[in-house]
Amino acid sequence: MKVKCLFAMIGVGCVLAMWMVTSVDAGGQSAPPAARVIEVLADHDSRYKMADQKRPSMTLKAGEPVTLRITAKKAKNVNRDGAIHGFTLLRAKDRSPVPDWDFQLKPGVQEFSVTAPSEPGEYVVVCTVICSQDHEGMNMKLVVLP
Repeated sequence: MKVKCLFAMIGVGCVLAMWMVTSVDAGGQSAPPAARVIEVLADHDSRYKMADQKRPSMTLKAGEPVTLRITAKKAKNVNRDGAIHGFTLLRAKDRSPVPDWDFQLKPGVQEFSVTAPSEPGEYVVVCTVICSQDHEGMNMKLVVLP
């Protein structure tokens, strides 16, 4: 019985040690939380879509790391480089582009790791590829909270 208890205690100790090793980096800091994954569909009808949303929009905290998982479905027009849609973030107040938020989408699923803008406010995602005659309506809102 004592031997079984000893082995159980060793097992628990090993599990705790492994947890500590995987949750702390080499500098002694806690590992950052995994980035939230946001799923977006860039559809063949020249619309961005998100599950359970009639008008797609995202809400992020300033500086929040996220992974965009974007599924692009073939539109009527295709760029020479094979892009079928674009995904570019603009500041709503002056339509200026946000750095590191400009993607050319090819058919299929692509993932992009980005960080939410540091300035709270409203932003708009626009398609930068003339994907069809309905291209101008391909946009969605992003709200950045403090």
